[in-house]
Amino acid sequence: MLFRRTLTTLFALAAAAAQAQGTWPTKPITLVVPFAAGGPTDVVARTLGASMSKTLGQTVVVENKLGAGGTVAANYVAKAAPDGYTFFIHHNGMATSPALYRKLSFDPMNDFEFVSQAVEVPMTLLARKDFPASNMQELTAYLKANKDKVNLATAGLGAVSQLCGMMFQRAIGVNLTEVPFQGTAPAMNALLGGQVDLLCDQTTQTIPQIKAGNVKFYGVTTRNRIKVLPAAPTLHEQGLKDFEVVVWHGIYAPKGTPKPIVDRMNAAVRTALKDPDVVKRMDDLGAEIVPDSKMSSDALRVWLKAEIDRWGPVIRASGKFAD
Repeated sequence: MLFRRTLTTLFALAAAAAQAQGTWPTKPITLVVPFAAGGPTDVVARTLGASMSKTLGQTVVVENKLGAGGTVAANYVAKAAPDGYTFFIHHNGMATSPALYRKLSFDPMNDFEFVSQAVEVPMTLLARKDFPASNMQELTAYLKANKDKVNLATAGLGAVSQLCGMMFQRAIGVNLTEVPFQGTAPAMNALLGGQVDLLCDQTTQTIPQIKAGNVKFYGVTTRNRIKVLPAAPTLHEQGLKDFEVVVWHGIYAPKGTPKPIVDRMNAAVRTALKDPDVVKRMDDLGAEIVPDSKMSSDALRVWLKAEIDRWGPVIRASGKFAD
């Protein structure tokens, strides 16, 4: 079995190397998303994919593979053929998984080729529309007095919504009941339906609900105010000093994907990030396209290592792990 798998990998590498000489891609490319369709990462993936399809001359098909905070999808891509037809987009969860999971079936730093960073997205702190607290001061007081009665929706262990919620609880000194979902799209639906109380989620999903008045909105998680919600205060300026959580998205390929293919994919990502339609869509959603200095393969590798080092101590201090 091992011999057969090795032969399969060698054939895939040989085929990819041949295609890398100039014919790649000759068929649709799959971009794997580790969360539910309609969620923030999915929106970013589909927006970029539509633009990259034009550059590459082949359709970029988004495939949603849910489970275990993105590790199911990451493991799937890590073990996929390195032929240039499977790529992966993931957010901060790529950096938090080593600390969250005692038994991780892939190595974020060594099982992938690094393509590019794409966009950075602020988070927003929300509550169901009829939640008693109307501002941050009232929210903090209410949670301290009723912490056993309030729940916090998340997209599951390791999702940025959970990390944001973890940091918020730590900042105000409470422990709430967490309710995990398979992505923030279903978590948002539960919030809108009044089944959960609080949610920390990306502007790519929350802006329409905030503007429509469908939720209570307490602030953004960036250090400075954001242009899509210029009047909205940050949590930092409301007393949660140095509170900052920004979602960043990186694109990866299976280890061994030929460098010419990785380079062409990087070029396609860069082109997409300068596409006026993509720029407008990201602006409308409150997402910021990363600067050119963050778009290289090496920049993503360095950034991921720094984020692993940043989040590890926070997660270990929380005591929240998965088997």
